[in-house]
Amino acid sequence: MAEDPPTPAPRWNWEDPAEFARRRASADAEHSRCDQLDRVTTALPLTRTTLRELGVDGVEFGTRRARHRKGVAADLVTLHAGDIRTEPRHLYRVDGDLLFVELDIAEALPFDTDSVDWVHAEHLIEHVSLTTAIAWLAEVKRIIAPGGVVRLTTPDLRRYVDAYLGDGAFFAEHRERVHAVMHGADPMPDRPAFMVNQIFYLYGHRWIYDADELRHALGEAGFDPSQVRVQTFADGHRPDVATLDRAWRNDETIYVEASV
Repeated sequence: MAEDPPTPAPRWNWEDPAEFARRRASADAEHSRCDQLDRVTTALPLTRTTLRELGVDGVEFGTRRARHRKGVAADLVTLHAGDIRTEPRHLYRVDGDLLFVELDIAEALPFDTDSVDWVHAEHLIEHVSLTTAIAWLAEVKRIIAPGGVVRLTTPDLRRYVDAYLGDGAFFAEHRERVHAVMHGADPMPDRPAFMVNQIFYLYGHRWIYDADELRHALGEAGFDPSQVRVQTFADGHRPDVATLDRAWRNDETIYVEASV
């Protein structure tokens, strides 16, 4: 099930990150509502055997709804159905089908060592500090079995810098994309300096990456740098994982995979 992009209410100040954050929180609360939540009774950490019995072989971080038929969604948000709300580090079945676990990537992951074959994290890593990102990636490496893969997507700093120093064509295209999905909102300012600043400050971002910075983070987390590869949208070592990439922001995104 595809997850809608953020749609804060129109008429806010693009240049006020705090106001944007309030609008985003309101939209997130709306998108966190579901029809049914059933707690799955199972011991933690989740083992490879338990996950296979549930039909799971991978984790999609930073999403409320898994899109892979064998994925479990993992996010910081709390889902709710009526008076029922998810509790951190417990497994739930959402709307009778999809699996979800509420967790904080700044903490140890509730998965056993070598318990999954793949991890997909779309536009997540930029929302935490570099130190937290490296610690999380070390946990990701721990839970992925040998032969598995992690796929990371995040805004590409080089693309923004090249546009700032060049003709700005990317900025114009990206503003049009954002306006199209922010239903009825005022257009983003067209100043080049704003476009660079917003990728650092507007969405709660903490650290922005290029290929070398991602390679550094993965290396510090214990991945073999020679096994780190820059990929393209929806293309990668495992097609079923690569096709989890969402198209609406592929203009600004760098795609990196690392094998275990």
